[in-house]
Amino acid sequence: MNRFVIADPRRCIGCNTCMAACTQVHKAAGLQSHPRLTVMRTEDVTAPVVCRHCEDAPCARVCPVDAITHGPDSIVLDEKTCIGCKMCALACPFGAITPQGTGIAGVAGVRINTPTFSAALDPLLAWEIGVRSVAVKCDLCAFQEAGPECVRVCPTNALFVLDHSAFEQAAQAKRQSAAGVPGFDLPPAAPREPE
Repeated sequence: MNRFVIADPRRCIGCNTCMAACTQVHKAAGLQSHPRLTVMRTEDVTAPVVCRHCEDAPCARVCPVDAITHGPDSIVLDEKTCIGCKMCALACPFGAITPQGTGIAGVAGVRINTPTFSAALDPLLAWEIGVRSVAVKCDLCAFQEAGPECVRVCPTNALFVLDHSAFEQAAQAKRQSAAGVPGFDLPPAAPREPE
């Protein structure tokens, strides 16, 4: 089973700390600074959407240059190999891959007047002259020993890494709860109708 970051929407407060930390740690590592997760909001819930490192990763299957491959316990994206075709973003069932590039002003620190695109234009169709757009997705912060930065900085502990052992613990807790093992909160049983 591949590892991935998942959020508990009951704990997420929508503060965007995870996105800011993701941006900073990747920028410091020399990678695209675009956050690898996106906090989504509904009327009742906020939670980040992040790559699930699918076992049968559709993004890896459609990549024409094998920039997305299966690692030992995750799906790995090589930004240097990516050609920016955006096929992976179209194939991702979670919308967790974003095409992104750093403009010349961000690289050189110089403001250059280049044509811009409409803010209403879908990000998959947007382009900027002189910018090489590459796919950006969660890499579980593989370049740092502490693991995913978003998990480390979340002020409400809403994010955690789900791996095989965590998955088994959650499944065991659900089995025990379903079996009525003492110590697990179950909703009260509905009264039975007399026969």
